[in-house]
Amino acid sequence: MNKMSPIQVSVKTTYIAAQSEPLVHRYVYAYTITIANQGDVAAQLISRHWLITDANEKRQEVQGIGVVGEQPHIKPGESYTYTSGVILETETGIMEGSYQMRADDGSMFDATIPTFALVPPHAIH
Repeated sequence: MNKMSPIQVSVKTTYIAAQSEPLVHRYVYAYTITIANQGDVAAQLISRHWLITDANEKRQEVQGIGVVGEQPHIKPGESYTYTSGVILETETGIMEGSYQMRADDGSMFDATIPTFALVPPHAIH
């Protein structure tokens, strides 16, 4: 399916210094995702698929039902926001993925999660 997804995904990341332990290669990030339905049919988020890559090219693949224990139903013109987290073994990394959505007309489609960087504030120049 090559048409533009009616779902727009935006991301904000936060480095959680208080939970990170650089000496033991533990870097904790929170990410807040807003999923906006810019189409004309309501859709439900069914599942998620993440690819998480750290600075050593170590990849984690995460798949699961819903997000933060929910399968939100998003009406046209509305959005759903949630916050989750990830732990990396390196100071920086990237995440990308997709949400599998079911429109109220029964059709299934993927909403792409744009690739985003996980970078602590002191590493941004």
